[in-house]
Amino acid sequence: MARSEKKGHLFVVSAPSGTGKTTLCRLLQGAFDTLGYSVSHTTRKPRQGEVHGKDYFFVSHEAFEAMIRDHGLLEWAKVHGNYYGTSLSFIRESLDKGMDILLDIDVQGAEQIVKHYPDAVTIFIMPPSMEALEQRLNARATDSKDVIETRIRNARDEIRKKDLYRHVIVNDKLDAATNELFELIRSYL
Repeated sequence: MARSEKKGHLFVVSAPSGTGKTTLCRLLQGAFDTLGYSVSHTTRKPRQGEVHGKDYFFVSHEAFEAMIRDHGLLEWAKVHGNYYGTSLSFIRESLDKGMDILLDIDVQGAEQIVKHYPDAVTIFIMPPSMEALEQRLNARATDSKDVIETRIRNARDEIRKKDLYRHVIVNDKLDAATNELFELIRSYL
């Protein structure tokens, strides 16, 4: 069967903030010919070095709420006071063309996606410990103490949901976690 006649795979990667999910997903980009990356929409402000259309589509609250009203999102959630969501048309069109798509999204979004795409390959990235996670969040120096405390509380809730995922990878050492994620993706392609 030709590639274009086959539906693509949907890979959903989630993790608590600061676990290294985005770093791992960036390392996957370009590693597989058929693996595309879904750029999420968000209302949060860009961090230093982030580029509109590459890291996220940075939009206003009003624009995001219009996408919700127009049913233009496969999933969306309000996380840490900001909206995040995935374009429904991009996912449908890509999978129908036989492309494999990687989604870097939170647990709330993953739960919504699995309702629509029960065959999605779900992967949860775990921190080695809560202490290590807190150290990573503090070392990033991108958030206030209050925001870090909120992220830690949310991380505990997200980790409780790890069993909803088909695969769990502990990101203790980046090289080992990267290799494990690469091999996992490769096993589906």
